[in-house]
Amino acid sequence: MRIGLLVAAALLLAMPAGAQTATPAPNSVAPANAAEGDWVLAPKDYANTRFSALDQITRDNVKDLKLAWSFSTGVNRGQEAAPIVAEQTMFVVTPYPNILYALDLTQGGALKWKYEPRPAPAAQGVACCDVVNRGAAYDQGRVFINTLDNHTVAVDAKTGKEIWKVKLGDINQGETMTMAPMVVNGLVLVGNSGGEMGVRGWIQALDAATGTVKWKAYNTGPDSEVLIGPEFTPFYEQDRGKDLGVTTWPPEAWKIGGGTVWGWISYDPALDLIYHGTANPGPWNPEQRPGDNKWTAGIFARDPQTGQARWFYQWAPHDLHDYDGINENVLVDLEIDGQMRKLLLRPERTGYVYVMDRITGEVLSATPFAAVNSSKGVDLKTGRLIENEEKHPVLGKVIRDICPAAPGAKDWNPSAWSPLTKLLYIPHNNLCMDWESVETSYIAGTPYVGANVKMYFGPGGHGGEFTAWDPIAKKERWTIRERFPVWSGTVATAGGVVFYGTMEGWFKAVDAESGQVLWQQRLGSGIIGQPVTYLAPDGKQYVAILSGVGGWAGAIVAADLDARDATAALGFVNAMSELPNHTTKGGTLYVFALP
Repeated sequence: MRIGLLVAAALLLAMPAGAQTATPAPNSVAPANAAEGDWVLAPKDYANTRFSALDQITRDNVKDLKLAWSFSTGVNRGQEAAPIVAEQTMFVVTPYPNILYALDLTQGGALKWKYEPRPAPAAQGVACCDVVNRGAAYDQGRVFINTLDNHTVAVDAKTGKEIWKVKLGDINQGETMTMAPMVVNGLVLVGNSGGEMGVRGWIQALDAATGTVKWKAYNTGPDSEVLIGPEFTPFYEQDRGKDLGVTTWPPEAWKIGGGTVWGWISYDPALDLIYHGTANPGPWNPEQRPGDNKWTAGIFARDPQTGQARWFYQWAPHDLHDYDGINENVLVDLEIDGQMRKLLLRPERTGYVYVMDRITGEVLSATPFAAVNSSKGVDLKTGRLIENEEKHPVLGKVIRDICPAAPGAKDWNPSAWSPLTKLLYIPHNNLCMDWESVETSYIAGTPYVGANVKMYFGPGGHGGEFTAWDPIAKKERWTIRERFPVWSGTVATAGGVVFYGTMEGWFKAVDAESGQVLWQQRLGSGIIGQPVTYLAPDGKQYVAILSGVGGWAGAIVAADLDARDATAALGFVNAMSELPNHTTKGGTLYVFALP
């Protein structure tokens, strides 16, 4: 059997002995135009499962994986992108200058064409945390990418010719774009970055054929601009009221309040809702922005055709520690207390795995998956995070040993869900920090932070973990400790194997049930990219990963930062001072297959 189809019969065939049966959610499939074995969106499917039904590579034979081919991107900065596959072609987008490569899978990855958008060089100077890009999207013969200088571009998948290019933001205001687009029913959904520059966050929908903006929703400000109307029915009382995006801020502060959308977007076709997170409020210093700071550090459910909000939930009201809210929302249907529920799974930067009803926005459970002392849990009655007052930032005072650190227990790096094991595979951090709030002033296009931070490894003395989490039992099944934060994404497969990478450069395959490392290969640079697996024209299953250390966690290497400056890279350098001893810069795509 070469391909395990996403139906119950094939899942049973692919299932290892003793595994639990499971039927995937009906929306856990790629868009209808995607060929079987392709990977057309960075998160694989609308539900953000990053699960592949391919099953040639198994826990028994993965030890035989060999390098099939590789490709140098020519850009030695942080490679966070997921390669995508369609039309017998792999498409890879680089960090700045955001070159899009098309590699011919019928010719062993030979270069077919490249598209160079030539973003403004000045965009590099306002990028918060490296000049990264998280991938492209494919739909109906077009490839869509975002550029660091705030353009969304559509390129002809066969020729590499530009179809349209639309400017959506302004680098002079500190805006950039680093996220991977999501394509839903002819709309390209994109958002901005720049919360550390005091930008005002938004999400926009563009017509996939023309690039015309169909709607734009801000995440701070009056209801009319946030697209909150009569259909908005949040579950919790604190999210109800008129113009909370204004009244939960000091006067005019919402105009420079952050709440950007640089992470992941999910879509439920049955409910016809998209789900997207909103990032941290600005500045980091919370004393300069009293109030809940709506609608930052939370999640919106919206109508994809109109942008109108249906519900909202805030992970961290009045975010104290830069915990953001942009992580992936994994959509699954599971039985809870004898009832099938439409759920949203979310490993959040606050350190909790949230299990939510994705119809209403109700939090059903929130359980720590990492070291947490900045809060004491989540009140399921009110939905609010229970803060630990001992860890509150105070102006002019150093508050020590705050866990998790500002990148959270898990940053943007996406988890994967397997409907076979019913486990969520979470690459994450084990970081704590010291924090000193300071006064800051807003100047357009310059940092608007207001905090001095120093990060370090958390309990146990290691920086990261790769964890299998059971969301029903609300507990860890197994975990692998890693020297540095696990800043890569992951992919789960029907062959019972899960793949991820380490910042030292090890690409690993582990048993999805037990966590045993079955295979590992050292690559040329640290791994912060997103692994994918696909079926090539030769009928074989391949696994691809970009190697190239960088991003916020790897900035010390990618940007040649001085390890003696503990507060560099917003405090991350202190935790990563030894990383230059373990890896170097890089920018190479590696593709593996069985002999």
